[in-house]
Amino acid sequence: MRNSALIAAFIAAAIAVPSWAQDSAKPIRIGLIFPLTGGSADMGNSARIGAQVAVDEINQVGGYLGRKFELVIRDDKADPDTGLAHAKELVEKEKVNFNIGFCNTGVAMKALDVFQTNKSILVVTCATGTAITAKYPAADSYIFRTSARDSLQTQFLVDQIVNRGLSKVALLVDTSGYGEAGLKDLEAALARAKLKPQAVVRFKVGVKNLDEEMQQLKASGADSLIGWTVGPEEGVISASRAAVNWKVPQYGPWGLSHASAFTVSGGKVEGSMMVQTVLPNIFMERNSTFLRNYAKISKEAPIGSMMSAAQTYDSVYLMLRAMFDSKGDLSSAGLKKALENPSGTYRGVVTTYERAFSPADHDAISANMLWLGTWKNSERAYAFKDDERKASIIRRKEVAASPATAAVMPVAVTGTAAAAAKK
Repeated sequence: MRNSALIAAFIAAAIAVPSWAQDSAKPIRIGLIFPLTGGSADMGNSARIGAQVAVDEINQVGGYLGRKFELVIRDDKADPDTGLAHAKELVEKEKVNFNIGFCNTGVAMKALDVFQTNKSILVVTCATGTAITAKYPAADSYIFRTSARDSLQTQFLVDQIVNRGLSKVALLVDTSGYGEAGLKDLEAALARAKLKPQAVVRFKVGVKNLDEEMQQLKASGADSLIGWTVGPEEGVISASRAAVNWKVPQYGPWGLSHASAFTVSGGKVEGSMMVQTVLPNIFMERNSTFLRNYAKISKEAPIGSMMSAAQTYDSVYLMLRAMFDSKGDLSSAGLKKALENPSGTYRGVVTTYERAFSPADHDAISANMLWLGTWKNSERAYAFKDDERKASIIRRKEVAASPATAAVMPVAVTGTAAAAAKK
């Protein structure tokens, strides 16, 4: 088992752990809050399965000093009030050891105060709103994240478009809180490239057809399109772009990679491009092994959201490492300190984490760790074939002062992307 060596190494150091911490009668309880039903269920269920794969692996080799891991699962239905209620339940009543969750920024933002006020660790593995890790100063915050925040994704997309020689960008953005924040990040990224949107059109989440809006954008003379919304609506965008025969490149955030986008579009997402932290890669053992273990639990094809699954899987292992680094202090304060000061490297599915977090930075993903993905033959793939071969080269996290200052830093574009821009 590929992570058994990691666990064994920590156990070898367990002599230093106080005896009071070695209570094998009590499981380590992990609060899990994800949208398991509704429009965001593809990423929520993938995240749940990713967590289960990690827990199964850990429990098969004895858990944490004999204490098995146990998931306490709740469905937030992508509803902020439901998410808030579950957060209170898990933290105040269930008193779980730590929490992992949230796929929707609006749901996460409404629940954050529960974790911060109670000083209960929360690792956000899917939701990407920039404000999630910016609401509280990192030095005081109990909120961590392993997904790529929107300020990074928007800058990445704009850089990819500019390096392709395009300059007339149309924006099709939903009217949700996620869309509102994303639009601000997109406009800021365009401004840094000395560009203004060629056209901006808004729509409500839940829409089933965007042909009229797409015709409007097509008539604007735009040479590229960024659709900023969640999975099902990304599918509507792709279907409508095909319906009006508008052949400009289509870009989107990670939601464009969700299975719901593929399904709703009837496969019309083919060739569209999106931000990714991880993609299926047969050349990487830990990547392919994870996908095989995932398939033992779920046979879905394509996977609802590989990013959700892999980021959640890695988060469980990062928490396991923190538990050993804390020398048995499983209080939230002890785990926070351990997360911010890791003793070693963890080779995960998304990346190799040398120092995922620090006292000044609670975001595990930096700009240089992103990939441009695409839909190809009904599956996610690297937009640039050379990136697939280079993916095994570790992209070490760049140190940023804060999410706010990091947002103004342009994303480095690979040589492959630069070469493609000349074609």
